[in-house]
Amino acid sequence: MPGPDHGHQPALRAPSPATSTVAFRQFVLKLHSRCDLACDHCYVYTMADQRWRSQPRAMSQRVLDWTAHRIGEHAHTHRLNRVDVVLHGGEPLLAGATRLEAAVAAIRQAAAPVPVRMTVQTNAVRLDEAFLRLFDRLGVRISVSLDGDRAAHDRHRRGPDGRGSHTRVETALRRLTTGFPHLFHGLLCTVDLGNDPITTYRSLLAHQPPALDFLLPHGTWSNPPPGRPPDSRPGPYAQWLMAVFDEWYHTPGQRTRIRFFDEIIQVLLGGTSRLAGVGTSPVAVVVVQTDGTIEMDDTLAATYPASARTGLHVARHSFDAALGLPTVRAQQAGAAGLCAACRACDRHRVCGGGLRTHRYRASTGFDNPSVYCADLYRLIGHIHRAVQRDVAALRAGTP
Repeated sequence: MPGPDHGHQPALRAPSPATSTVAFRQFVLKLHSRCDLACDHCYVYTMADQRWRSQPRAMSQRVLDWTAHRIGEHAHTHRLNRVDVVLHGGEPLLAGATRLEAAVAAIRQAAAPVPVRMTVQTNAVRLDEAFLRLFDRLGVRISVSLDGDRAAHDRHRRGPDGRGSHTRVETALRRLTTGFPHLFHGLLCTVDLGNDPITTYRSLLAHQPPALDFLLPHGTWSNPPPGRPPDSRPGPYAQWLMAVFDEWYHTPGQRTRIRFFDEIIQVLLGGTSRLAGVGTSPVAVVVVQTDGTIEMDDTLAATYPASARTGLHVARHSFDAALGLPTVRAQQAGAAGLCAACRACDRHRVCGGGLRTHRYRASTGFDNPSVYCADLYRLIGHIHRAVQRDVAALRAGTP
């Protein structure tokens, strides 16, 4: 599974000098630590941090109850107007209907009267009618991982037996979009340079998603993503995303949101981003593993072992204890937390240095530009020129 549908949160102001942190708004719960697919690009199972092997398979009821208590405590302490909870894994549906329902009930009860927006991030292989009826009853929205058409998706998203999962995912999506369209939150697609961008985009659109997320494959300067050797200047991922942007942006009556592009445009127009990896808004996401340990963004598993570790546990520590950690303060530091090269760049306010995971280099830690720096710079410039033309036309009164 790619990254969770996280980092998309209510707009946040940068931390004040007095506190240096903002409250967590999004809580990612690892309900199950295993998966029923064996995707070769998954940051959880194929990269530097292999601690998943020692995690309990499923989150126990005791850990669920402690987690719910801590979420409610945090929401009430900070007087939040809403919290977002992502039910995640591994594959969260492996936790089973009973545990999923218990998690939703415990969290909503503990957080009340603060509303809780629930989303499940799934590969959809097990998303049958029974799960759909359950999520409908519980008011849980559904995000599905899909990398495009059959050839594109099955290149990476295969089961342990080597069999592709596209047919099963398509079947689940048909159930979702025909019977429960109000639950459909969106699709997450990991970019693969080997897949045609327009074919991929149009195949995703065929499912009528309310939103799309295109995710850059997780990699670092020490372990570069495919097609991006260290210090190379061309921007192959920018080229891929620019092709999608042009079709999306210039098509009248856009049929879906693409959050990566939307948030870049928002920042270019003077707003703030709600998406991790765009802009300099503080990251307000925290992860709870199946054993109850509190961690930072788990895509950090792509960097080095235990990189997301805080040493905290929901049975003994509040989420405020995590806010006090230097590592959490660093990821909420905004522009002040960027390396000197990024701060000197004319586009750092828009790219925000990219996702923190992608800045890692073994010799210098996270004090680097993103491994996707050239791609981000080129893509932002392309989007900026398109927006500038339209803003100028509006000001001139040109249709």
